[in-house]
This record gives sequence, structure tokens and C-alpha cells, in this order.
Amino acid sequence: MADRSARASSRTDREIAHPAFAAVYDLLPNSLLLRSHREYLARDLSGRVLEIGAGDGAMFPYVAGEDVEYHAIEPDPHMRRRAVEAARDGDLAVDLRDARAESLPYPDESFDVVLASLVFCTIADPDAALEEAARVLRPGGEFRFLEHVRAGGWRGRGQDLLDPLWTRAAGGCHLNRETVPRFVSHDALAVDELERVRFGVFPVTPFVRGTLRRSGSRSFP
Repeated sequence: MADRSARASSRTDREIAHPAFAAVYDLLPNSLLLRSHREYLARDLSGRVLEIGAGDGAMFPYVAGEDVEYHAIEPDPHMRRRAVEAARDGDLAVDLRDARAESLPYPDESFDVVLASLVFCTIADPDAALEEAARVLRPGGEFRFLEHVRAGGWRGRGQDLLDPLWTRAAGGCHLNRETVPRFVSHDALAVDELERVRFGVFPVTPFVRGTLRRSGSRSFP
């Protein structure tokens, strides 16, 4: 058990920096393809909002103009610089911090909405990150997400084979994360919406989006 904890700590203590991936990320056709899904994440936002893994700030244009107090974390310095520029260009006031999803620098129950857009595929300890997202949500608050997940059948087996190489080339992204079972089984989060969306091509498919709601019955140590 101690060895396992030490390995987990080692993974989450490593600096996150992918300069090559950050440089080519801007060239990917994300904006148009993901527009409707980012609109889903940003719809009717209000109150205090936290985005986990802001990346290059792709969500910022969809949030600009909403009546929110917007916070975001991004541990990769190369992506974070792009996010700062995106916030400046979009005239969005963002409290953007260098932090990891596994250890959020915010008090318990401090946000009305937590957003995760294509980020749980890259987090070193996704269980710890989900626990942190639930912790900082107020009771009744929403966890909204868009994630690509492991496929079934031969596609899933193909993702398993490709994952080691893909992870190194794609900034730590994993093709075969079982994200939806992890989300829906969390004891402090209840499913409001869950939808598999027709988007993506192998090996980065399928995609799932949804909204979970924080219950008030769970306490966090």
C-alpha cells in the first residue's frame, strides 16, 4: 500500500509541461467542431464558476458576457500563457491559477458550477480530481463535463494498444479512460444529464457530455 501511494504521489508531483503539444494544439480544428458542446457547458451559467484545466482558454469566448465570477486552473505553463492571451483578447476577467485538479486551492463548497472540458483524459489521478471537484461544489451545484472515453469492442482494444504511444505524443492524454463509470458512481454526485454525442473519429471516440449535481449528504474530511 505504501509503495502504491508513493507511486501515485510521484505521478502527481511531476511538473506538467508539454511545449510541443501546446504549439500544435492551436492548429487542431477544435473551435468549430466543439462549438455546440462548449455552448452546452456554458449555457445559463451564473454565480461562481471553476474550470478545471483551462488549456489554451478555448472555453473563454463562450463564457464572456455571462453573469459569472470565473475561476480556472491550468498547470501547464505553455497552455496557461495561451489562456492568459485568450482572456485578454476576449475581455474576460478570469482568476487563472497554476494548480492541479488533484489539489484545488479553494475552500469547500465555494463554487456553483465546476466545468471539465476534455481534461480528465490527461489528469494523473482522476479519482482524486473528481473528489476535489465534488468538494469545492456547493450542495446543489453542478459538475458539467465533456470527455472522450474508452470505446467498446475492438475499438477499445485498439485504444489500449495505442495508448502508451498516444499519451507521449498528445500531452499526457489517455485514449482509454473509463470516465463515465467513475463519474456516475461518485457518492456525492447525482446524474442530471448524460449523453453520448456523435463526434470524433477513432481512436479519439466516443465522446460523452453531461451534468452531475452535488448532493448535500456527503461530508469531506
